[in-house]
Amino acid sequence: MKLFEPYNLGTLTLKNRIVMAPMTRCRALNNIPNALMATYYAQRASAGLLITEGTSPSPNGLGYARIPGIYSEQQLEGWKKVTEAVHEENGKIFIQLMHTGRVSHPDNMPDGTTIIAPSAVPLDGEMYTDQNGMQAYPLAKEMDLQDIETAKNEYVQAAKNAIEAGFDGVELHGANGYLIDQFINPITNKRNDSHGGSIPNRNRFPLEVAKAVAEAIGADRTGIRLSPYGAFNGMGSFEGIDEAYSELTQGLSDLGLVYLHVVDHSALGAPEVPQQTKATMRKAFSGTFILSGGYDKERAETDLESGKGDLVAFGRPLLANPDLTKRLEEDLQLNEPDQNTFYTADENGYTDYSFV
Repeated sequence: MKLFEPYNLGTLTLKNRIVMAPMTRCRALNNIPNALMATYYAQRASAGLLITEGTSPSPNGLGYARIPGIYSEQQLEGWKKVTEAVHEENGKIFIQLMHTGRVSHPDNMPDGTTIIAPSAVPLDGEMYTDQNGMQAYPLAKEMDLQDIETAKNEYVQAAKNAIEAGFDGVELHGANGYLIDQFINPITNKRNDSHGGSIPNRNRFPLEVAKAVAEAIGADRTGIRLSPYGAFNGMGSFEGIDEAYSELTQGLSDLGLVYLHVVDHSALGAPEVPQQTKATMRKAFSGTFILSGGYDKERAETDLESGKGDLVAFGRPLLANPDLTKRLEEDLQLNEPDQNTFYTADENGYTDYSFV
């Protein structure tokens, strides 16, 4: 079966086409990766490629409680333990760089930080904080051009830090309503300068970040995740969406990025990404195309065989089944994920799922 065949991703040889999707797990106490996290990722290293949980490139990007960063020396040292543990199991691992932008709360951020976004557009709803429970989202500060340049440089430095920490590459989180996505979508980007208004202007920040990161660490170690039609964090469809993503995909392909990872959360109740949109992006992107969204073994194999993608990302099945590769190969029963422990702070529902 194609799903279990090796695959060449840039200069890396993956042992199969199973990808561990990035999943926020909130185990990084004080925003520092730890030994528990090293165990968690190493347990799942039989997948062809692991992509970490969203990791902030700067203090301003720490939107959620207990998510990791990769901007301090302590964080680098913590991540080194993770990459070493994964590599000892002959695994490959990319870090996902996630600046949350307006999706944040001061209780989840260090002193002296600022919640920033392309525009000061309110976000309805509440966010969990360890200190005070659920809190309403504050209004973000609109980024000026210097803020934009600073944020871009933070992504670049974080990518360099990731390579220093032993990662095989970096995934830029351009999906799910976080900072890069906030620039793409006119729901959150109301600017009338070089980074807003037209499609090329709204695509400018993601392309600038991708170009700068690729130049810093190599395009063959740089991927990106996008979520056309995504509705998470107050996002939604917009006029010209297919044109916008087609142009963005072509620009990313021209940069030589190693992969494009497309989010489709329709299995979780979000709007479905039209197959034609995925097909257009697939055609425009010359690198590896990663599918994701509610896959099982049969559907993954069907879509790989038909050429809809090159790799398939699994989220919750890999969370609950650290040995998912073996279970799928041998058609063994799968553990069910425990949603009550998705974002808690200890090993329960994290490193205690059973192996066969």
